[in-house]
Amino acid sequence: MTDQTQPTALDLPMADPLPPETQKYFDICQEKLGMVPNVLKANAFDIDKLNAFTGMYNDLMLADSGLSKLEREMIAVVVSSINRCFYCLVAHGAAVRQLSGDPQLGEMLVMNYRVAPLDARQRAMLDFAAKMTTASAEIEEADRQGLRKAGFSDRDIWDIANVTGFFNMSNRVASATAMVPNPEYHSQCR
Repeated sequence: MTDQTQPTALDLPMADPLPPETQKYFDICQEKLGMVPNVLKANAFDIDKLNAFTGMYNDLMLADSGLSKLEREMIAVVVSSINRCFYCLVAHGAAVRQLSGDPQLGEMLVMNYRVAPLDARQRAMLDFAAKMTTASAEIEEADRQGLRKAGFSDRDIWDIANVTGFFNMSNRVASATAMVPNPEYHSQCR
């Protein structure tokens, strides 16, 4: 007999009250996104953990890089697809749709990035992220050389590896805690 109940997210209370800097950050999210992402609310039970999460996320996904914001979001979606992370597929699938202006690309990456019309650079990047997700111990110099051949610098390879690693960690936490995406993500940029 199997359990027929629906999973529910862990319900850890947010810090009350939120520190002024955190409240300001949440207000900016509300203003720019029309919501405070549930992943931020989930981490807000411990402000130090929230700050560590947002610091790493903002550095990897928004700071200067040889990777575009779209490429970093593409990695997030491919890693999340392999890991079957509902939260990240919905949230970062919406980001790919928005940044690319192509809802079909977002759906292809969610389902199977290999069917998407990618250029050689994107294909190499996503193949590397997929291999790192499924068999990181098997990555060899030839894999990194393939990225260099596709036009990535060693710094870019570092960024690909770190974005991939971050989303592997985030996927596992989101799945283990039954984190649900904000409903607003589902209809964005379609």
